[in-house]
Amino acid sequence: MSPSSIPQCARRPRRSLAAGIVAALVLIACSSDDGANDGLAGFVREPMPRVDQVALPDLSAGGEDFVLRAPPSELLAVYFGFTNCPDICPTTLSDLRSAIRRLPESDQDLVSLAMISVDPDRDAENLVDYTHTFIPDGHALLTTDQSTLRAAAEPFGVSYQVSVDDDGSVDVAHSTQLFLVDDTGSLLLTWQFGISADDIASDLAIMLDRQRI
Repeated sequence: MSPSSIPQCARRPRRSLAAGIVAALVLIACSSDDGANDGLAGFVREPMPRVDQVALPDLSAGGEDFVLRAPPSELLAVYFGFTNCPDICPTTLSDLRSAIRRLPESDQDLVSLAMISVDPDRDAENLVDYTHTFIPDGHALLTTDQSTLRAAAEPFGVSYQVSVDDDGSVDVAHSTQLFLVDDTGSLLLTWQFGISADDIASDLAIMLDRQRI
C-alpha cells in the first residue's frame, strides 16, 4: 500500500505523516487474529491495546475529564478528526450514525461516540455542536496540551499533523480510521475509511452480543 492510497484530510499531505499512517495500518493488519476477527469487517489487534490511560476534557460535559472507556456493557466509538474537515470526517461520522440507526432500537443507546480534536486551536468553539450533529449524546474531547493529545493517540496508532502555509491557510492531516472501545478500555476494532454503514452496524451487533455473554 503506497502513501498516496491513504485518505487524509489535507490539501497537501506530508510525506512523513503518510509514512507513519502506512506503518500503523501494517501493524494493525499484521496483528489481526483470524479467530477473533471471524465475521467482522473491522480489524482486531492482538493483544488488544488499552486506550483508557489518558483522560481528556469533555467540552460537552463542561470540561470534565473523560476516559476512553465505554460504560458497563456498552460500546464507545472513537474518532480523531477536526471540524473543518471537508469530506473524510463528516463521511465517517455520518456512516457511524447510519450504522447505529440500523441497530435494534433497544441497542442504539448502547453505542456512543468520542470525537477527539486534532485541531484544538480552531475547534474549541464548534466541537460540541459538530459532534452532536452526528451523535446527540457524543463526547466532544479537546485538549490544547499536545503531549496529552499524543499520549491519547498513541495506543490507537493515530498520526496527525497541523501546519500553517505561507498564505496563512491551515492544513490538517490525520489517520482516518474509526475505532471501537469496550467497557474495559480495550480497543476492540479498527475500521478503515470507506467501510460501509452496513458493515459497521453488523460489527456493532456482533460486539454488543459478545458484551452480553
